[in-house]
Amino acid sequence: MFIPPSPRDRYQGKLNAPVVLVKYGNYQCLQCGEVYQLIQTVQQYFDLVFSQENQVCVVFRHFIESSIYPQAQKAAQVAEAAAAQGKFWQMHDLLFTHQKALGNGYLVEYADVLGLDISRLLQDISKRVHIDRINQDIESGYQSGVTAVPALFINGVRYTERWNIEQLKAAITTASH
Repeated sequence: MFIPPSPRDRYQGKLNAPVVLVKYGNYQCLQCGEVYQLIQTVQQYFDLVFSQENQVCVVFRHFIESSIYPQAQKAAQVAEAAAAQGKFWQMHDLLFTHQKALGNGYLVEYADVLGLDISRLLQDISKRVHIDRINQDIESGYQSGVTAVPALFINGVRYTERWNIEQLKAAITTASH
């Protein structure tokens, strides 16, 4: 991985955790949604196994291929606008839960559900306030060899095994030692 995780990233857990997963993805890619669910399950598993939290840190970076995923850019902007209001992970979860409904009306509805300031969110999007941050994520992906999503790095090493629970748990267990 070319650009290591830092406080600038969107992350859950502690950046100095024994295992840091960096996922490049977008909210419209259905396989990214499947990997989102897989990582959620793995995170819960390791929290139980270690009887404490913060053994696994999860970082999310945007990687948008606009020609393939035309609604992903707007969804990413909404996630970042939600982050500006302290609700990135809540919006992140909603967008993956409802990734087949990413039209403008739905995005505003999700913001309303989270109690966000809608006019501020819409202003952020219309002024493209968060585009540079999203583009920095995409550029870091390119620098790390990402060409398609989903892409996952475990402690800086690209995960290339099968996308299933057993393979991912094994890779994380190996990385934690």
